[in-house]
Amino acid sequence: MTKSKRVLVISDFHCGHQVGLTHPDFNPRYTPDTPGYKLSALRTLYWRLFSEKVKELQPIDILFVNADCIEGKGERSGGTELLTSDRNEQVDMAVAVVETVAAKSTFMTYGTGYHTGKGEDWEDQIAVRTGAGINSQQWIDVNGLIFHLKHHISGSQVPHGRFTALARDRLWSVLWAEYGEYPKAHVLIRSHVHYHGFCGGPDWLALTTPGLQGYGTKFGARIMSGTVDFGFVWFDIQDKESWSWGKQVWKRREFGKQAIKA
Repeated sequence: MTKSKRVLVISDFHCGHQVGLTHPDFNPRYTPDTPGYKLSALRTLYWRLFSEKVKELQPIDILFVNADCIEGKGERSGGTELLTSDRNEQVDMAVAVVETVAAKSTFMTYGTGYHTGKGEDWEDQIAVRTGAGINSQQWIDVNGLIFHLKHHISGSQVPHGRFTALARDRLWSVLWAEYGEYPKAHVLIRSHVHYHGFCGGPDWLALTTPGLQGYGTKFGARIMSGTVDFGFVWFDIQDKESWSWGKQVWKRREFGKQAIKA
């Protein structure tokens, strides 16, 4: 009998952002009476939630890193949201995330140029240092179950529209396979939008992953409507007929914003 394999899927940790996923080695400590204390405490909380759940899920055979591992220069906000503007240090932070998972093999995709480099691919450094395979898209066969990984997908400002893009990508996937261009995928993984949604049928599943960047970005406050999700998903695969998947999405009061008393 084929040995079951566990696959962890993480994305959008935006290392280097003030609320990006931050290993304790890179998180400055502040006293409660200093301005940076609240954000430092949030980063500590995010890391604890992430690392404790990863430990619970061990052993992890395969890790899918579906891009936007670093935040980049943060030009849109003048760098005011950055924990560090040094992209070499951001890469170090992202490598620490991947190494914490300690998977037997890792596969990555390329993310958004604004974050990961327009004239260069900083995620290449993460891939080299962690021994990961990286490409703009990946088709990965895990015990006969075919995954199609790609970072980008369009978002929606209305709740029911969030599933349209997933269903559309599924249809294009079927057509590409019909033309004999690419393998037919059973599971489509998309990220980028920082919210978790899924749709499917008897023989397929398409989902967007929650992000691992925490709450509190200027871009989210100014541009985005709708909810965001913090967490990740995983799969347990015996074969293409026998598999399951789970999710961890944290919705805690600590993340919420309270009204200010006048």
